[in-house]
Amino acid sequence: MPYDDSVSPTPHRRPLFVAVALAAVCLSAAGCGAGGDGGGAQARPRQGSSATSAAPPSVSPSKSAPAPGKTSASPPSASPSKTTVGRASGPLSGKTVVIDPGHNPDNHLHTREISRQVDIGTTHKECDTTGTSTDSGYPEARFTLDVSHRLRALLQAQGAKVILTYDDDRPYGPCVDERARIGNAAKADAVVSVHADGSAVGNRGFHVILPALVHGGAADTSEIVDPSRDLGTRIAGLFVRATGSAPSNYIGGNTGLDTRSDLGGLNLSTVPKVFIECGNMRDPKDAALLTSAGWRQKAAQGIADGITSYLNG
Repeated sequence: MPYDDSVSPTPHRRPLFVAVALAAVCLSAAGCGAGGDGGGAQARPRQGSSATSAAPPSVSPSKSAPAPGKTSASPPSASPSKTTVGRASGPLSGKTVVIDPGHNPDNHLHTREISRQVDIGTTHKECDTTGTSTDSGYPEARFTLDVSHRLRALLQAQGAKVILTYDDDRPYGPCVDERARIGNAAKADAVVSVHADGSAVGNRGFHVILPALVHGGAADTSEIVDPSRDLGTRIAGLFVRATGSAPSNYIGGNTGLDTRSDLGGLNLSTVPKVFIECGNMRDPKDAALLTSAGWRQKAAQGIADGITSYLNG
């Protein structure tokens, strides 16, 4: 899928059979045990999907889509959509986590607005993209919001203050530069952008995207490269344990990690931030996982475990 930026579909890469054991990823994440702006094509969400996107019991149902025919709107304000505080005490008490659900289910109704170019420091990219979907029509944007709700509940239970960049409460976006600014303004201890990929059939598994060292214009990642790598490595190892999913067989040389310099959400961040592509929506086997409410809960748990490991490390 196009992560937070508009990018071409993930190329079908020959798997890199390098001598990087999965255990190496897991061991780099403290406490990890045994395992049990994404790169796909933009896709207008199909109607009539039979997949469900159940939210955890503590999460209120999402707002309904705009009325038919609503195709444009003024840019919403830049304030974060939802801020929630966890328990007064807990292992993450005093910590602020920003969750960035990739895309917006209604972006396809606002193609003019999301096509607007924004400055990502080194170049300009589209404000946002539509994301991808499974072949049955389950949109990436619905997947990311569902996992983000589950993740929020898990982090709140540990005492964290949680901010969502978007919570089905605006007609399109936010733009990629605004998504970065929300995390920066919150002085977040960690930011995770949730996505799912849209690559070729046979390409399977998850990968975590880390910020490259970028310095240009408004972009300067020099202070966040190392902590973001720590955050991403811990998430990768603990995602394996929680979900049983293997690292990507087409990106990252089987490490579950990838470094990029072309994503505005990472380039413009001044706080530790990573993206996670939880699986490939275009592969039938991965799609069966991504459309399962039970598996999405496991995915949220793996991400939460990685964040907790990083913040308590």
